[in-house]
Amino acid sequence: VSQYECKQTKDKNNKLEKDISQREPRKRRCQWKSGWALTERLAINVSGMRYETQLRTLAQFPDSLLGDPKRRLRYFDPLRNELFLDRSRACFDAILYFYQSGGRLRRPANVPLDVFMEELHFYELGEDIVDQFKEDEGFPKEEERVLPTNEMKRRLWMLFEYPESSSGARIIAVISVMVIVVSILIFCLETLPNFRKDKEDREVSNRAQASTGCHCDPFFIVESICICWFSCELLVRFFCAPSKVLFCKDVMNIIDLFAIIPYFVTLGTELGKDKDTQPSVSLALIRVIRLVRVFRIFKLSRHSKGLQILGQTLKASLRELALLIFFLFIGVILFSSAVYFAEVDRPNTLFTSIPEAFWWAVVSMTTVGYGDMYPETVGGKLVGSMCAIAGVLTISLPVPVIVSNFSYFYHRGNECIDTTQYNHVASSLWEKEGDSEDEDDGGDDWPGEFMEDLAPLYEPNNFGTCHPLNGTILSGLKGVEGVNFLHSEPMVTEV
Repeated sequence: VSQYECKQTKDKNNKLEKDISQREPRKRRCQWKSGWALTERLAINVSGMRYETQLRTLAQFPDSLLGDPKRRLRYFDPLRNELFLDRSRACFDAILYFYQSGGRLRRPANVPLDVFMEELHFYELGEDIVDQFKEDEGFPKEEERVLPTNEMKRRLWMLFEYPESSSGARIIAVISVMVIVVSILIFCLETLPNFRKDKEDREVSNRAQASTGCHCDPFFIVESICICWFSCELLVRFFCAPSKVLFCKDVMNIIDLFAIIPYFVTLGTELGKDKDTQPSVSLALIRVIRLVRVFRIFKLSRHSKGLQILGQTLKASLRELALLIFFLFIGVILFSSAVYFAEVDRPNTLFTSIPEAFWWAVVSMTTVGYGDMYPETVGGKLVGSMCAIAGVLTISLPVPVIVSNFSYFYHRGNECIDTTQYNHVASSLWEKEGDSEDEDDGGDDWPGEFMEDLAPLYEPNNFGTCHPLNGTILSGLKGVEGVNFLHSEPMVTEV
């Protein structure tokens, strides 16, 4: 019986081997497409710090450096069975979180902006991701410079609009700043009592001679020269502008226009005066028009980086400023009402109504304290004490946010000024010596010379295969029989 069973088992095994040999060869399937690689882990060494993540995490962004198997293979170290990247470790935490969260990019607080931007470009996350990051960080969108088609207009437009474009444009900018400063100084100096008295005496003398005295005023002459420069600059920029509509909508151009209008209005009123007639324009209106001249100081923001940072800070802090005003409004209503009812029965009190007490509440909450109005009763003093304490607390709440915004824009402006070029050390293990990293960074431009060395890493059945770094390692082992280039330890994954 035993011989019969052994013979039967042997026939059965022979038949099975024959069926297997006659069976058609099975088609080899790509393991990446079949999904086995999506469940594997990948080890990443970033300047000595080892990370591990699943390949399906990186596969969410196949167009990035780590998401593309071909691109990341250039940094694979088969001896250590890991990717080696000689990059910033502090930045890689955010890069890995970007893959893990499905696209959420957050810059670490201790990483400078320029360093993080360089890492984003290295990991090739894509222009859309970089643009979105810049927008989240508060970067103004880089608008393409629209230049006039006419050659002469283009040169004039670059000369007056972009001071950094040439040496002549810088000279024009310096002259413009000097004229603005002189105009502001004239606006302030002509209000001094001595100069104002001389101007009044000159006007009386000219009225007696039936002539207009503004033409002999030295302040008027200097003001006329400044206005001529402002007018010529504005007209040249208007006629050379590539888009007249966008030019008129620009806030800085509106400020330039309002800076020169008071001069012509004042000149018209002076020329229209008769010796014995009253001026046709109200004196209060003339003063308001002259006050508009102070807006010329905002023209400096075109050439001042500090004023631009201040404007960006105020724009980013509008919500906090509105919150501050709202808190002050509530405090003014509460404490002005309380001090009125506390002081209303006192004879000769200054708090005759709640609106009259608004001024005292504002001065007290802002800790100014002019002393023109003050409570005298015990209840009024208690209300004043609470008003001062509440004012300090109210102002101190939103101010740190505004200071933080200013610090952010200030440091960001300084980082953008740094134009020094730095060359990062190449960390690719497969590039030739002397080749630049830029030539090998392209995902499609794969060096064909190394494809034979890298081919085993793409073989479907090479589980645990560890290919040498290059062909030179094989040269001493070709004559040894029975050598199998298999890693002694199982790999984390195929790359």
